[in-house]
Amino acid sequence: MKANKLYQAAERAIFQSLKLRPGENFLLVTDRQKMEIAEALAFYARKAGAETTTYLMTETLRPITGPTKLFKLLTGKATAITYLLDARIEEKPFRNFMVSQGRKLSRICMMPGITRDMMERLVNIDFAKMNEFTNKVIRAMKDADRVIIENEAGTHITFSVKGRHWDNDNGDISKKGQHGNLPAGEAFTCPVEETFTGKLVISLIDDKLGRGEMEFKAGKLVRYKGKGIEAIVKNIGSDKTGFLIGEFGIGTNPGARICPNMLEAEKAFGTVHFAIGDSYGLGKNTSQHHYDALIEKATIIAKGKYIVKNGKYLI
Repeated sequence: MKANKLYQAAERAIFQSLKLRPGENFLLVTDRQKMEIAEALAFYARKAGAETTTYLMTETLRPITGPTKLFKLLTGKATAITYLLDARIEEKPFRNFMVSQGRKLSRICMMPGITRDMMERLVNIDFAKMNEFTNKVIRAMKDADRVIIENEAGTHITFSVKGRHWDNDNGDISKKGQHGNLPAGEAFTCPVEETFTGKLVISLIDDKLGRGEMEFKAGKLVRYKGKGIEAIVKNIGSDKTGFLIGEFGIGTNPGARICPNMLEAEKAFGTVHFAIGDSYGLGKNTSQHHYDALIEKATIIAKGKYIVKNGKYLI
């Protein structure tokens, strides 16, 4: 029996999140940087009785932008997938392929950029308690016809979420068609696109550090500045679907910290994030792109009430 914190976290991921069952086909997609995490997950996948295949993405094949024919066969036969590759913006089309395959054919746990420290701090948590709080946030936000997001850095944007479905990223990735992150901890939906107008002042976009600004009109990115967003725009190129609003999320993991890793930062209390690109079926937009942008010390007003003020929950 492995006793260290990494293996304890891996045990939770396999038995409490993915809930692997005997006879399942489990595909682990990793690189060398994440190999110790992959080994811990594989250890408990075998304990669960799953047939586990590990796919090592070598540096000589990167950036990977699309699957090979053989890799498509692997994802097509898997009943559960975990993605561990180091996060790189050039690989967003490949990541979106993984999400699409996972949701369509199996279920998928996305962990781009995960570190051992994040596994030990943020996966070894009380999932039930986080789930309860995230549901509370969703109840406060659901069907709001006017949401206002502000912060002292200059963010001011308004939009509606009326009629939109909310997802609770509570770590439960146990059923076919599910897609979630580990670490978990956010409530998310897609704004009603034509209502989404205003300005975001961001501190992080898709693991790119540095302040930036994004201005939207009726759900479309119309102006921007900052090195991070400029790199994203260059990567999107002429694909118009990459410039449409695709997600609004609220962090609900009490252990998460604001840091250069978006996988963790977007889960932190007092933050919200917006994504341009694919809406994961929650809105109208379908795209091979999806880039999250972080807003710190947010104020959230919905249904005329403060949900969060200057980064502090009031519910």
